Amino acid sequence: MTRHRMVVLLMDQVLPLDVAIPMHVFAREAPEFYEVRTASLDGGPVAVAGGMHLVPDGDLRLLRRAETVIVPGYGGAATERVAEPGLAALRSAAQRGARMVSICSGTFALAQAGLLDGLTVTTHWSMCADLARQHPSLEVDPNPLFVDNGPILTSGGVTTGVDLALHLLRKDLGPAVATHVAKRIVMAPSREGEQAQFIEMPPIAPGDDDLAAAQQWMLARLGEQITVAQMARRARMSTRTFHRRFAERTSMTPLAWLLQQRIARTKELLEGTGLSVEQIAEQVGLGSPANLRTHFRRETSLAPARYRQVFGGGPGRGAGEGRHTGAADVPAAVS
Repeated sequence: MTRHRMVVLLMDQVLPLDVAIPMHVFAREAPEFYEVRTASLDGGPVAVAGGMHLVPDGDLRLLRRAETVIVPGYGGAATERVAEPGLAALRSAAQRGARMVSICSGTFALAQAGLLDGLTVTTHWSMCADLARQHPSLEVDPNPLFVDNGPILTSGGVTTGVDLALHLLRKDLGPAVATHVAKRIVMAPSREGEQAQFIEMPPIAPGDDDLAAAQQWMLARLGEQITVAQMARRARMSTRTFHRRFAERTSMTPLAWLLQQRIARTKELLEGTGLSVEQIAEQVGLGSPANLRTHFRRETSLAPARYRQVFGGGPGRGAGEGRHTGAADVPAAVS
């Protein structure tokens, strides 16, 4: 049987886990189906983020016969442009029909090569704003674990590359092989691509202007019903000016931002307390448990109870409530 030819293109400061994922899933767990080679732009050793170097199998010429090209994430992806020979090699591979895949910030290389224009794509949630600003023709979605556009697939941050790799196995070889490999690596066989990345909300630092002060005022009153008119008065602006200034700073409406903060606070309470969903809904200003569940599932693709099960473990929890030891998830992958 002819093996599927796959090339993993290593950029300088490649992220160690990102490159390990395709090597482990395809080269180690399914070598009878895949021939996996590594390449660098010039064929020389590549620095790995955090230390050490990797010696690739060859240079860009390996891409000429690749049926799948995978670009793992790499440091400086949002600030540095890939050298033109590398971009040309990516374009050439795509034009002759190779499947193009990115893990984490590897999406930037595919975007710079012009391969993602007009597509919905994803990357690590913390870099989505940079990707969207640099490539306005893209629809950048920070939520999915991965996005499958047929011949082009992109994934979110770091471990979502495992989800994408298993997804490729299912596409290429069927669910039985993908499930077998998932069991081998102790991974749930399938987390759907639509499941949200678990995005950490950056803290809002106390500001020295009226808009930042209004944001701090809103955060201190999450449990209250706040109108845009109240926000604008706190910022000492007209409602229209407040809307415009707020959108310029946050890229969202004031009410959308406020909901985002309420969801972030809900996560904190689910992780670190034993409060009921009803109590949390009251504290974060979402009213009823049903309303909280609706908004929370829309933002995270998980029910609050499931989120607590997976991420809980902080102080102040009720006895046994939402406890997660890891063992509960293992049978799904290894039974």
